[in-house]
Amino acid sequence: MRMLTRRLLLPGLTALALAGTGCSSPGHSAAAGPGSAATPAATSDGTQQLDVNAAPQGSAAPTPLARTRTGKGQPEKSSLKVASYDKASGRAVIATAPEAPTAKPSHSPAPGKTAGKPTAKPVDKPVEVGDIIASAPAPGAPNGLLAKVTEVVGKNDRGTEVKTASTTLASVLKDDKADGKVPVDPASVSVVPLMKGVTFSYAKSQGVRFGPQGAKLPLGNLRLDVNAAVDTAKDAPASAGASVSGFVQLAPQVEFSYDGSKDGGLGLSSAFLGMSGDWSSQWALKGRAAASTGAPKRIPFAKLHSAPVIQVGPVPVVVNLDLTCYVQVEADGHVTLDVQQDVKGDFRVGGSYAAGKGWSPVSTSAVHSTPVNASVSAAGQVKGALGAEASVGLYGAVGVTADFAPYLRGEVDAKANASSDGKASASASWAVYGGFDLSGRLNLQLSLFGTPVIEHHIPLGALHREWSLAKGHAER
Repeated sequence: MRMLTRRLLLPGLTALALAGTGCSSPGHSAAAGPGSAATPAATSDGTQQLDVNAAPQGSAAPTPLARTRTGKGQPEKSSLKVASYDKASGRAVIATAPEAPTAKPSHSPAPGKTAGKPTAKPVDKPVEVGDIIASAPAPGAPNGLLAKVTEVVGKNDRGTEVKTASTTLASVLKDDKADGKVPVDPASVSVVPLMKGVTFSYAKSQGVRFGPQGAKLPLGNLRLDVNAAVDTAKDAPASAGASVSGFVQLAPQVEFSYDGSKDGGLGLSSAFLGMSGDWSSQWALKGRAAASTGAPKRIPFAKLHSAPVIQVGPVPVVVNLDLTCYVQVEADGHVTLDVQQDVKGDFRVGGSYAAGKGWSPVSTSAVHSTPVNASVSAAGQVKGALGAEASVGLYGAVGVTADFAPYLRGEVDAKANASSDGKASASASWAVYGGFDLSGRLNLQLSLFGTPVIEHHIPLGALHREWSLAKGHAER
């Protein structure tokens, strides 16, 4: 089947801010609306507390860029933009961003007076060697650019060409502080269906809804519906054809914090990067699945990607989110299962850094399940999961990966007995369980914060929960 990529974008709508889904919590800044100003606030130790907001959007808005001049001072918003970037050579062209069109006067000037001319916008100085630049997605840099200018090559018809080298957030944020959560706009998510029977829908705070289930979705949620056949056991009757159907619904948000105010200026004090949100799904596993050989068979049915830009003070920070939704079946080819359940809960995964302790994993989840129906026949066992593998990082580099997999498991234990009087009897006990597994790891790319490189992947630490959905016993 030819894969089709569906880019779901609504022009004129903020790419991140969901004003109707305030996600503020103690110590966090709620996402602001489009174009909101990020005004740094001085803290008691003299550092700046930067707001974490949704980046301003709009067709007329220039590509946002911030820089720290020659590596000194505090980051500042710039009127420049990255006109092009070549990753292989590290060369970039920096140009003046076009000004947004100004509104025309709604009335004519009074007789004898002339309309005042708009105040000229000061021209930003060209970039210099030592400047640190942070840019939102730009031509040649779809995941944004965080770099240090190492050489000014010269001017051309597009702007000033420079050579750059990779750098860290600590080099641009310096000793500032920032802490906040920003919801991911589901309309900014691109979806690649990997099999037939997959549909995508979402609901936005502006009242715009998309998809067959859009009107039923809570604001800020995205939903994937799947109805797919899985391999059926060869000896199974036609009525026992195996299939998975249901939906996955979530409202993801990015969590970001940074504290560069370590005593004596010796480096970063603390940091956090992660993803959290509410999760719900309702799904059914039916039929007699084919026997698994080796590892459980994982069948991806959709890939999702988003590159939201969060505004940390004047600095645009590009967060890359990837999500692969999958069905996983593990069976012995004997059990015929008909189970459906509702799963609701939340999740939070990420990496937390503290000076003197290094990076440590964060993984929490609270999940509740409600069985709708359950029946099992024949002897054996089967397990099916409807899960998602997620990754979150900065500027295209993966920092945290996590695998969240609610599952259903059924088993039947059959026994036969015979007595000396020639009578025989058979009995079977069966049970169906629900559960979830959460696992993942931290990656060395978290060194983008300016912390020491992680020499080995750090496991998040596996979370495992299981509960009984239904059980029974039969004799004959």
